This record gives sequence, structure tokens and C-alpha cells, in this order.
Amino acid sequence: MKRLTYIAIILLTVSSCGNKTDFDAQGTFEATEVVISSEANGRILSFDVEEGMPVKAGIKVGKIDSLQLYLQHKQLSAQLSALLDSRPDTKAQVAVLKEQIEKQQMELKRVTNMLRDGAATQKQFDDIEAHIRILKSQLSATLSTLDKNTATINSNAVALEAQIEALTDLISKCYIVSPIDGIVLAKYAQEGELASMGRPLMKVADLDKIFLRAYFTSDQLGDLKIGDQVTVVADFGGTELYDYKGIITWIASESEFTPKTIQTQDSRANLVYAVKIAVNNDGRLKIGLSGNVKL
Repeated sequence: MKRLTYIAIILLTVSSCGNKTDFDAQGTFEATEVVISSEANGRILSFDVEEGMPVKAGIKVGKIDSLQLYLQHKQLSAQLSALLDSRPDTKAQVAVLKEQIEKQQMELKRVTNMLRDGAATQKQFDDIEAHIRILKSQLSATLSTLDKNTATINSNAVALEAQIEALTDLISKCYIVSPIDGIVLAKYAQEGELASMGRPLMKVADLDKIFLRAYFTSDQLGDLKIGDQVTVVADFGGTELYDYKGIITWIASESEFTPKTIQTQDSRANLVYAVKIAVNNDGRLKIGLSGNVKL
């Protein structure tokens, strides 16, 4: 009886050693995962997502308290409005001087005609000319002062506008949004908790753009190039296998030690090359699912 048992064990061992894998490479499915972290400090007022929930890029799913930022924004906006209202009305302030210059120029013409006829003296002519020069100097000085005041106010207004824009940006960062369309894989915070800048809030993955990270030996690399179409077999356990068309999108430039969970055609191979194969997800493929590759 013992002899028959030994023979059976030997036959099973030989049989298992003689089996060959019916695939060219093996790997697991991955997706582009994005960890969304807080960009503001404050209490989380709302966070309406749950694990497994789909989210759209740019759509607000939560909000962090921004009251203090809003009040600062309101204060600076009021200061900007008051500052702009304080700009001098150059046209109104020099109108009187311009009117006086016009009158004196008309008087100068009249005196010039009278001087030609001997009805006025040279002194009258010289006095009017001198008065016009004084008025023009006053006009020039007034315009210079008003321009400097306006320039200073405009510079201060630009500084305030920059501060307002910075606050507007900070307020916008109080909203929690996903940068990609995808599925929420993990939620790290809850409504009512305190958020700090850089704290992870949730992790989102684009499961529509899924790929298999498979591992090939150096002997197989000669038959691979980016853009090649291969057959990917998703292994759901047991006999539940599904074939998918895959496109090679990336081939590693450096080798690595064969991961413990990976089998290769050549069981003696210690070093393998990672290859990404893009697959259209029909909804069944999940992150971490095993898959095989047939060339």
C-alpha cells in the first residue's frame, strides 16, 4: 500500500513539473488613481461622497468653511471701491485755470490790436503775457500733482486687486472637487472634521481607462513593441475567464525582480520587464484582478 502511495506521489510530481503555462505573461489590473487632498484649512461643512460613488471632474462634492476668507474679501473690496472713488477729477480741477488762460489770451489779442492803434501801452501787453505764463505754469504743476496722485492711487488699487484675487483663489480652493471622472475608492474624511492643507480627503480612480501591468522575460521583449495588440484574459476565479483586446502602451526600460505573485513562462527567470496593456473596461474589470496575456 505504501509502495502504491509513493508511486502516485511521484507520478503527480512529474505531471505537475511537465505542465506548461498556457499564457505568455501574467499581471494584475491597475487604473489611474488620484488622491485628492485639502487645499485649505477649516472645518468640513459638507462632503457628499461615499466609496464606490461616481464623481465628475470639476463638480463640487464638498465644502470647507471659508467664512473668514469671505469677510476679508468683502473688506478689501470695500477698500478698493473707496480708493477708486478718491481718484481726483483732473478735468474738473483744471477747468478753472484753462478758462482763465482762455480769457487772458483773448484779452492779449484785444490789447495787441489796441497797442497797434496806440490805444494801449506796452506795459499792459507785457502784464497780460506774464499773467498767461503764470497761469500756464500753475496748470502744468496742477496736472503733474494730479497725475502723481492718480498714479499712486492706481498702484494701490492694483495691489488691492491682487489681494482680492488671491482671496478669491483661496475661497475657490475651499470646494472639494475631483480633477478626473472616476469612482471613489476611499474616503478619508467626514463632514464636521477639521481639514488641514495637504490632508488626503478621498481617492478616485478612472476605471474606464484600466490597464494590465504584466511581466515579460527578456527573451519575450523582442516580440513586443508599443502599439501591438494582444489578448488579455481576465481571471475571475475558477473557470470564469473573459478575453479582452489589449494594446501595449508602455514597456519598462529597466528590469526588476519577478514579483512573488507572478508566474512567467520560464520559471527560471529572475528578472522581468513590466509592460502596460490598455484594456477597454466593460464594467467587470476591477483593480487588483489577475490577468494573463497571450501574444
